[in-house]
Amino acid sequence: MRYLALTVLMLANLLMTQAFAQDDEAVAQQPSIYFEVKPAFIVNYGGPGRLRYIKTSLTLRVGGDIGMKGIRHHLPQIRHVVVMTLTKQSEEDISSMEGKELVRLALLEAVQNVLVEEEGEHFVNDLLFNSFIVQR
Repeated sequence: MRYLALTVLMLANLLMTQAFAQDDEAVAQQPSIYFEVKPAFIVNYGGPGRLRYIKTSLTLRVGGDIGMKGIRHHLPQIRHVVVMTLTKQSEEDISSMEGKELVRLALLEAVQNVLVEEEGEHFVNDLLFNSFIVQR
């Protein structure tokens, strides 16, 4: 009897694992949608002293139609965290390609955190710079 129960549990576990794998494959097969965040961002950065500006335009890579509604709904908060993240940058942060990549990753994380907090899922797979102009 004990072996029968163990066999049934193992079979149920196997079936559930296969079902979750199929769900993951279905999500992975959804084509990416690119959402351009408009208008472009123009912010000052670098703290006290002479004013310095960053102008950048961003595109979000979204994993399917499901997340687009949440992104559009929370766009004001997403824009806010992008502005606040950009204004915290220093001259050293944006002077190199490595620094710009770290800024991009910080922006991606900030956007994903907003969506996880509000929607329970981040929906955004990547954040891309369309342009990144710095006035020193």
